[in-house]
Amino acid sequence: MSNAIRLDGVTKRFGVHTAVDKLSLDVPGGTIYGFLGPNGAGKTTTLRMITGILTPDSGSLTVLDGHDPLEVRERIAYLPEEKGLYKDMKVLDMVSYFGQLKGLTRTEARQRAEERLRAGGLGDWIGSKCNELSKGMGQKVQVIATLLHDPDLVVLDEPFSGLDPVNAELVLEMIKRYKREGRSVIFSTHVVEHAEQICDSVVIIDHGQRKVAGTLSEVKATAERTVLLDYEGDPGDLAGLPGVVSADDSGQHAELKLSADADAQKLLEMLVARVRIRRFDTREASLKQIFLNAVEEARHEAA
Repeated sequence: MSNAIRLDGVTKRFGVHTAVDKLSLDVPGGTIYGFLGPNGAGKTTTLRMITGILTPDSGSLTVLDGHDPLEVRERIAYLPEEKGLYKDMKVLDMVSYFGQLKGLTRTEARQRAEERLRAGGLGDWIGSKCNELSKGMGQKVQVIATLLHDPDLVVLDEPFSGLDPVNAELVLEMIKRYKREGRSVIFSTHVVEHAEQICDSVVIIDHGQRKVAGTLSEVKATAERTVLLDYEGDPGDLAGLPGVVSADDSGQHAELKLSADADAQKLLEMLVARVRIRRFDTREASLKQIFLNAVEEARHEAA
C-alpha cells in the first residue's frame, strides 16, 4: 500500500523549545490515522508540517507518495483547531469560495456547496450570514468547506471540538465515507474514544516524541491484559504462573494481570489442570488506558 505520509527524523523548534523531536512515522494511504497526545505534545505542529504550513528544521517529510506538501496542496485539505468563518459572508458564498481556492470552477463550487450543505442539514441557512450560525452549525459549515474539493489527504486538527453529539456523529460518518472512497484521513483528538471507534492506526506522542504507534491491534498488544477468573479448588500460586505479572486472589475469584507477550491459551490450559474453571474472561486494555499509561511514563522520564 502506498504511503499517504512519511516522516523520517522530523524535528521542529521554536526558539529554545523543541515542539517535535526526531519524529518518524509512516501513514499508509486509504486509512484513518489518529494523532493522540496531551496539550502541547506536538500534534498541531506536526499536522502543520504535513500540510506545508510549517517546514521541518531537520529530517524529511513527504506526502502522497513522496511529494513535498506544497507541490500537492490542492490534493490536501486542512481543518485547523482554531476555526473561523468570514462572519459577514453568506454561508453558500463562503463554502463555494473555499472550493474555488482549491481549484474548483465557480459553477462547480456553488453547485457542490449547495448539495453538501443541504445534505448536512443546513439547507435553511444557505442564504444566512455566517455570524447567524450557532457554534455547532458553524463548525459543520467549516468542515464542509474544507472538504468541498474532495481531497486525497484530509488533515483535521481536533475536528470534534465544540460539536454536540449529533454533529460529532455526522463528522465521524464523513470521515468514514472518505476512507471508503480510498482517501486518507488523519486527525488529532483529545477524545480517545473517537480514535478507538474509527481509526485503523494511531500514534501517541508527548513532548514531541513518538511513544506508541501502529494499528489498533498492535498498540493494544503492547499493553498488559487482565484475566477475570472464577474457579473451584486450589490453584496454588497464581502470581507464579508464566505470563502473570500480578494476581489478586480472593479465593474462588482472582484478577490476573498478564504481560503483553503472555499466552492466554497456555495459561488457561495450566489452570484447567489445577482447578475447575467457571469463568476465564480476558480483557485487553482500552486505548484510553494505553494513552494514559504512555503519558504517565513520559512524565516519569521527564522527571
